[in-house]
Amino acid sequence: MTELTAKLSLSDGRELELPVRQGTLGYDAVDVQPLVKNKLFTFDPGFMSTASCVSEITYIDGDEGILLHRGYPIADLAQNADYLEVAHLLLFGERPTQQEYKEFIQLVRKHTLVHEQISRFFHGFRRDSHPMAIMCGVSGALAAFYHDSLDINNIQHRELTAIRLLAKMPTLAAMCYKYSIGQPFMFPLNKLSYSGNFLHMMFATPCEPYEVNPVLERAMDRIFILHADHEQNASTSTVRTAASSGANPFACIAAGIASLWGPAHGGANEACINMLEEIGTVDRIPEYIARAKDKNDPFRLMGFGHRVYKNYDPRAKVMRKTCHEVLKELNIDNPLFDVAMELERIALSDPYFIEHKLYPNVDFYSGIILKAIGIPKSMFTVIFAMARTVGWIAHWKEMFKPGNMKIVRPRQLYTGHTERPFEPMDKD
Repeated sequence: MTELTAKLSLSDGRELELPVRQGTLGYDAVDVQPLVKNKLFTFDPGFMSTASCVSEITYIDGDEGILLHRGYPIADLAQNADYLEVAHLLLFGERPTQQEYKEFIQLVRKHTLVHEQISRFFHGFRRDSHPMAIMCGVSGALAAFYHDSLDINNIQHRELTAIRLLAKMPTLAAMCYKYSIGQPFMFPLNKLSYSGNFLHMMFATPCEPYEVNPVLERAMDRIFILHADHEQNASTSTVRTAASSGANPFACIAAGIASLWGPAHGGANEACINMLEEIGTVDRIPEYIARAKDKNDPFRLMGFGHRVYKNYDPRAKVMRKTCHEVLKELNIDNPLFDVAMELERIALSDPYFIEHKLYPNVDFYSGIILKAIGIPKSMFTVIFAMARTVGWIAHWKEMFKPGNMKIVRPRQLYTGHTERPFEPMDKD
């Protein structure tokens, strides 16, 4: 293959030749690293046109509606694998054999318990604290409890920490919920699946066992799979930025959780439920549809369209099927779900929505599923963080490949004062 180069010509007469790097899929990337030697930077707010790293984990083509994990389409994974199989794929690069899969499950189960003192650590938070505030604090505090594996240059430490985070996040997430409602924490029940165990820790009590519904268990597992990784989004980039300084992995994951907490990133499915509650009943839908089509009205339908996927969200088809399975299984009489299903029908048939490609996305369906299962809105982003942890860990691990670890230090276009003298203040 001929090596590509790009030529940059400036009006002051300077000409630069820049190498062009090519990946296995997607756009080519102009390597702008030589620019600094010529006293030039690129200007790219939000880094929307900048590749910040080389990665082999996830590929997205938003125009074509493609999402691949290690080369496998997301729909295939969600329909034919469980979350721990996908987690193994993300962490180690390949699907496990049956024996590797069994060993991986046993390894994760070995680490589902958290240190007993962590239970007491929770009681330092107010009962009415937002679960994401607790999740952010407790996940960062894990470094104080598991400091036997914090040497990031030790591969055994990295592998152990990766498994610990994957195994303990459901336990911590369920503890956040139980603490917020004043119920006792439930120990993991390792005979259950990853998703079944999470539902058990969420809804069981010491005085009443919880029978895991297989339809809800599978729905929960699919939510985990469909949120496991999404390339270089804000939270993943935050994890990588923190990791580039040599920070311990627990601190890096806490940084990712903090970034995910932002409503522009991890709050989409909660925003969908808020919108459904605002609409209230099916008879009010025409009013809100008209507002959504009005360019002068600030109202926007949440859960329709996607900033990355300009066509159809490839995760939404699987989530749509799962959503209908859950609603059929539970047979809940709730006007909220009637509103959701009517909005879905309109979005898939109305020429305006089709023309503008405002199809229901994964957040629309996942919010409805979580609400139907009985999970409060305040826990939605916690569950997102729990599911995304494996993707964050995979990216964190990838940074330790030779040549990948370089501290992040973005440049800026300075527009402040030029140098000026500082006069002493007259104190008389």
